[in-house]
Amino acid sequence: MQSIAIAGIHTDIGKTIVSAILAEALQADYWKPVQAGNADATDTMEVKRLVSNPSSIFYKEAYFLKEAISPHAAAEKEGIQIELEKIKLPNPLRQTIVETAGGLLSPVTAVKTNLDILLQLRLPVVLVSKNYLGSINHTMLTFEVLKKSNLEIKGIIFNGPENAASENFILSNTGLTKLLSVKEEAFFDKEKVKHYAGLVPLNYFATL
Repeated sequence: MQSIAIAGIHTDIGKTIVSAILAEALQADYWKPVQAGNADATDTMEVKRLVSNPSSIFYKEAYFLKEAISPHAAAEKEGIQIELEKIKLPNPLRQTIVETAGGLLSPVTAVKTNLDILLQLRLPVVLVSKNYLGSINHTMLTFEVLKKSNLEIKGIIFNGPENAASENFILSNTGLTKLLSVKEEAFFDKEKVKHYAGLVPLNYFATL
């Protein structure tokens, strides 16, 4: 089965939780190429905490940056040059959930963004949206960029409080398949991730 990239419409919209849910559902591996900040609680650590199946492997980041700021700024402060050509799947033979850092066009170097990483890896994309004032605009813009970049969008996952009007507008104007809704939860643990993993349409992903 092919690996899957997780792209978001913005920062802090639930990509890590969605990554954990898909890794659990598909018993896939997990990899975040670029991590900025939170050395004691990285996204890789969080996904590992939430995934309970025995098959998933959690790979080391290609680049780990100390400060919790935009990767391009963090790298500059640390004198690190992020080279996109060195960002390659840790194990191309295993299905891996690849989580980007921040929104789709968040910079990872002075001239490159998450989009450039996705263009290099050429993976199908699952888009993560979150319902908030302005999220329709952010979702539609992100969709248009992915579409014009000829990246395959496998579907969309909505995170947080449900908003039928927003979701219906997005779905009807993009033609995207809604894969899952993840409710706003007070906390996430293995059991809650396993619950949402059970709602993932596995037949849909079997075509990858």
